Amino acid sequence: MHPTRRHVLAAGLTGLGTRARARAASAASPKKTLRYAFLVSETGFDPAQVTDYYSRIVIAGILEAPLEFAFLARPATLRPATAAALPEIDDDYRHFTFRIQPGIHFAPDPAFGGRARELVAEDYVYAIKRHYDPRWKSGNLYILENAQILGLSELRRRLMAANRPFDYDAPVEGLRALDRYTFEVRLARPAPRLLYQFADGSFTGAVAREVVEAYGDRISAHPVGTGAFRLAQWTHSSRIELERNPTYRERLYDEQPPADDARLQAVAAQFKGRRLPLVDRVVISIIEQPQPRWLAFLNHEQDLIEVLPNDYAPIAIPNNRLAPNLARDGVGMVRYARSDVSLSYFAMNHPVVGGYSPERVALRRAICLAVDIEREIRDVRRGQAIPAQGPIAPGCWGYDPRFKSEMSDFDRARAMALLDLYGYVDRNGDGWREQPDGSPLLIEYATSPDQTFRQLAEQWQKNMDAIGIRMRFQVAQWPEQLKSARAGKLMMWGVGWTSTQPDGDDFLALAYGPNAGQSNLPRFDLAAYNAICARQRELPDGPERQALMTDAQRYWVAYMPYKVHVHRIYTDLTHPWVLGYDRNLYVRDFWRYVDIDPQRQLGLEAA
Repeated sequence: MHPTRRHVLAAGLTGLGTRARARAASAASPKKTLRYAFLVSETGFDPAQVTDYYSRIVIAGILEAPLEFAFLARPATLRPATAAALPEIDDDYRHFTFRIQPGIHFAPDPAFGGRARELVAEDYVYAIKRHYDPRWKSGNLYILENAQILGLSELRRRLMAANRPFDYDAPVEGLRALDRYTFEVRLARPAPRLLYQFADGSFTGAVAREVVEAYGDRISAHPVGTGAFRLAQWTHSSRIELERNPTYRERLYDEQPPADDARLQAVAAQFKGRRLPLVDRVVISIIEQPQPRWLAFLNHEQDLIEVLPNDYAPIAIPNNRLAPNLARDGVGMVRYARSDVSLSYFAMNHPVVGGYSPERVALRRAICLAVDIEREIRDVRRGQAIPAQGPIAPGCWGYDPRFKSEMSDFDRARAMALLDLYGYVDRNGDGWREQPDGSPLLIEYATSPDQTFRQLAEQWQKNMDAIGIRMRFQVAQWPEQLKSARAGKLMMWGVGWTSTQPDGDDFLALAYGPNAGQSNLPRFDLAAYNAICARQRELPDGPERQALMTDAQRYWVAYMPYKVHVHRIYTDLTHPWVLGYDRNLYVRDFWRYVDIDPQRQLGLEAA
């Protein structure tokens, strides 16, 4: 018997009933269905309210921004989505004019009387203004405020001061529809990379005012867009089903991959001229624990596994090569460095770990020096990461491979010397250090119950025990931790940050003072750092901007609002009936470009 088959049978007979039901469902419906799993629960599908990665994937499949990233282009390349062409840019990157294609329609919805309403420029104006409406508490507002759209922040502050609801009809200089299909954005300062934000449907995707007014506070469960898919069914933290949008316009597969990538060249040739999307349905399960997610893939209950669990990397990709038994089964592998960073933050307002005084900086630096990153990569991440010297990820503009910092150092002796020097010593002989004033020193670290987070917590425990610091863990589901973090209720939390654009500013924003409570969860606020961030944001790419971005990273090392751990490396595996799969770091809704061979899918399930 084939090794993979033995593995599947050894997993137990429970999968047999599931496969039988899947066969019956497939026989009843010839529709092509792509099935895979999120490893973290979603929170909702309203771009004005969500910030988490997985919710934004779904939103990007439903709502469309004016622009998008070309799926197979390397390096990342912008192209029109709903826009008729790339926008006109003038006034030194302060004025942007977008023209929308006529004849694009929102999916039919009761908010439109059951019909499909045409997309107009005002829908983008309204969608952007929603981030300024305090009612929605947008966690992405900082991006727009950093861009300084003329008049919008002032309107928000004025209405809040008067305790009045946001006025969507109030004219503002910086954002307005010029006619039915044209809108403009005017800024107070240059923003050479603003277009990246208009290529993210989960942020600047068009939203119809009728839909928001119809569903009100329930809008997160009723996204309606012009994208290739629409939400068909949703069971929170369990299952998300999307179906082809019946009014999606004719868009044909026409990708331009790198000339030296034979596999992607073949994919582009195979699908050229096919109408998008290539599949009819996308079914996303929420499977947080690694083992059931891995077994669901092996049992053919999932068509692909996005982000192979680290614990199974030695089995599935020994020495980072596809295992022979999986290769014989036709399993495909796509391995890539995601544009992200894994880090732990210190709440800068917390009386124990926060603040800018020498003793608090010394405490944070000592804690970070005691973290054994190499062991974390070896024992928890199973080699699927590289040490980080700063927050900017490889592949993003501003990353400097020559930059080396204390951020990746593991030095317990230096950590303990810092603690001793600044008065964090064991005064009562119980083996644990106290604070300089003699009060107890207890570090509370927020984490989640899944296996990887438990293993990371074990590493933290060992590292802190070794230097005499008592650490306690607060365990809760990820969405709950996010709510607490945004409210400033956590002392420390370990998170990952995935960039939405191929630019390092997305990472520097994590410590930018005005972003406190949004991307800046630790609420770090240092005037010198803020000034550097603001200055580099206005500059075109070049040596001057690179120097400023490197200086900004040095402030992270000096003050340690975060312990930056690693940049992760991911591996996705696909069954052989999944066709055309690849990863573009900035295309969330890859489903449009992936095909399914339903006969092969059904045949393998029946084997």
